[in-house]
Amino acid sequence: MIVVSDMMGTLTTGSPVLGLVDWVRHNQSKMQARLYMLSIMPSYLIAKRGWIDWQTWAQGLMVNSLKMIKQASPEKMQLVGEWAVEHDLWKKRREDVIARLREHASQGAQVYIASSVVEPIIEPFARRVGAQTIGTPVKYADGKVRVAGELAAQERKIEQVLRRLGVQRVDFAYGDTAQDVPLLEHADHPVAVYPDEALKAVALARGWEILGSREKDG
Repeated sequence: MIVVSDMMGTLTTGSPVLGLVDWVRHNQSKMQARLYMLSIMPSYLIAKRGWIDWQTWAQGLMVNSLKMIKQASPEKMQLVGEWAVEHDLWKKRREDVIARLREHASQGAQVYIASSVVEPIIEPFARRVGAQTIGTPVKYADGKVRVAGELAAQERKIEQVLRRLGVQRVDFAYGDTAQDVPLLEHADHPVAVYPDEALKAVALARGWEILGSREKDG
């Protein structure tokens, strides 16, 4: 059995960017972290009001935030990832959804977290869940870290999942927004987790399971 879950919003309400900035604040430069947060505030307000797509904005922010890491290396990014998970993402995890994944794993399933988040930040989270990762890879050059290729998002996410696993469909899939519809469509048992309004409408129309609601998040 193959189980695939989105990460952001599905398994945690935390932010990889805030986790990264927190690492910078404590390990690199408080001023740099403060200035970065000030610089993104205008676009945050625009995204918060729905004038631009929130997920697209957040994904772009994650890519740009990598520029903050000085003298980047795989070893340093491992530290950044551990910090971001420990101090942000894991604290804001969705216990009910993670319990589902752990139950699948206990029954012998192959469990994967598929996300547009860069792999060094996904991996520490996945280890805590007992899952493997399919994320956005990074590359290093001249002391800088960048994403290697396109983000593992929307149709590209399920393309990567199917290609890597060598299958046409998966058994269970979990996602929280309309961007996850391509993933959920390729599962025998799609589960809409704390879905946004767009995904909730699709799930209701197609008879998909719905786990949790955003109203309770408040």
